[in-house]
Amino acid sequence: MKIHFIGIGGIGVSALAQYYLAKGHQISGSDLVSSEITETLKKLGAKIYIGKHNAKNLSKNVDLVIYSPAVLKDNSEFVKCQMSHIKCQSYPEALGELTKQYYTIAVSGTHGKSTTTTMTAFILKEAGLDPTVIVGTKFGEFNGSNCRVGKSQYLVIEACEHLASFLNYWPKIIVLTNIEKDHLDYYKNLKNILKTFKEYINHLPKEGILITNRDDRNILKILNSKFALRPAKFKILKYSFKQPETKKLKRILKVPGEHNVFNALAALAAARAIKIPDKVSFKALSEYKGSWRRFEEKELKIKSYKLKIISDYAHHPTEVRVTLKTAREKYPNKKIWCIFQPHQYQRTFYLFKDFVKIFKQSSIDKIIITDIYDVAGREEGNIKNKVNSKKLVKAIKKNNVIYLPKENVLGYLKKNLFNYDILLIMGAGDIYKLINFPQIEV
Repeated sequence: MKIHFIGIGGIGVSALAQYYLAKGHQISGSDLVSSEITETLKKLGAKIYIGKHNAKNLSKNVDLVIYSPAVLKDNSEFVKCQMSHIKCQSYPEALGELTKQYYTIAVSGTHGKSTTTTMTAFILKEAGLDPTVIVGTKFGEFNGSNCRVGKSQYLVIEACEHLASFLNYWPKIIVLTNIEKDHLDYYKNLKNILKTFKEYINHLPKEGILITNRDDRNILKILNSKFALRPAKFKILKYSFKQPETKKLKRILKVPGEHNVFNALAALAAARAIKIPDKVSFKALSEYKGSWRRFEEKELKIKSYKLKIISDYAHHPTEVRVTLKTAREKYPNKKIWCIFQPHQYQRTFYLFKDFVKIFKQSSIDKIIITDIYDVAGREEGNIKNKVNSKKLVKAIKKNNVIYLPKENVLGYLKKNLFNYDILLIMGAGDIYKLINFPQIEV
C-alpha cells in the first residue's frame, strides 16, 4: 500500500509513518521544514518533500493519506486528496484503527503521558511481551525512536486529549495519570474537559480496565460522578502515592522528581493488570533512563569549565513548577538558571496567571523567558495581540526574571555562562536546539 503523510515531521505522525514503513508499505510525506525526524524517516526509506506543501507531492496511485491535526483544510495536498476521493484520515483516526487491531494500552492525562507510556512499554519489553509502541517522544531503549514495532498482540500508545483526539481510540486498558485545565482554546473550561474524558473512558469494553491516580481530585470528580460512567462495565484499579511501593520506587528510580514516582506507580499498575510479576517491573523501572527532553541531562565542557545542561519539555504551568522544583531538589547548592520558551499564544493567554504564580514562587537563581513558540494552525483569532513574553515578565515582577528575544539568548549565554553551574532549557518548542551550543564553544 502507498501511504502519504501530510505533516510527517510531527512527533506523533512520524511514529505512525515508521510503523507502516516497518510493515513494508511505501511511504511518502511532506513537511514545512527538515528535522532530525524527517532525516531519520528518509534513511528508513520514506520519500520526503520539504517546503511549501504542493499537490504534486501526492502520487496518482496513493492509497491512503494521513494528515496531522495541525494541517489546515486549505492545504493544497489535503484539498487534492479530498477532490480525488483518496481515502484520507487524520493521525488520530488512523491510530484509532490500529487500537482495534491490538490489545491496546492507552496512556492519557494532562501530564506524564510520554514518560508513563515509555515506562509501561519498557516493562512489557523486559517481560518478553514484545509490544508495539507509538509515543510522542524519542526513547533511548527503542534506539532513540518514537515507534517500536513488536510481534505480539500488545500496543502501547500515548493518547492525547488535544482536540479530543483520544475519542478515536478503543483501548482495552486506559491509564489515566491526572486531569487539569489545558487546551482551553478548544475545551473552554474544565467542565468540558471532564465531560470529554468521561466519554473517552466509556470506550472501554466490559472486560476493560481503567487505571487511575486516586490522588488526583479531577479524576475523583469523574469517578464519583452520578452520570459519568456506565455501571458494572469495566474494572477500575487505583494507584496512590501513599501505597507502600512508593518508598521502593523513590529508592530505585534513576529519573528524578516526585512526578516520576507517580508515573512509575501508573506503569506498575498497568503491568500488574496484565499479570507481569512485580520482580520484572521493578527491575525494568530501576533501569529506566528517561526519554527525550524529559529532564534529559548532558554536560558541556569548555576547557576546564563544566556546565550541567538539563533539557525538559515542560510547557504547562504544573509541568514548569514540577521541573523547577525537581532541579532545585536535585541540585540544592548549585547556581541554576533557566531559559523558558512559552508554547503557544493560546496556552500562555489562558494560563497567564498560573505562569506568573509559578515563576514568582520559584527559587531558581536566574530565569530568561524568550519569545512564545508559535504553533502553525493552532492559534485562534487575534490572540497574538493579547499576550507576549514581555507582558509575562512584567507581571512576574522579579529582578532575576528577564525577557530576551530568542536571537539574543546565545550572546547572553556567552557572556554569562561561567557564573552558573546548571542550565535548564525548558519548553515544548524548538528551544531545545540550544543544547548543542555551537556558537559558544571557546
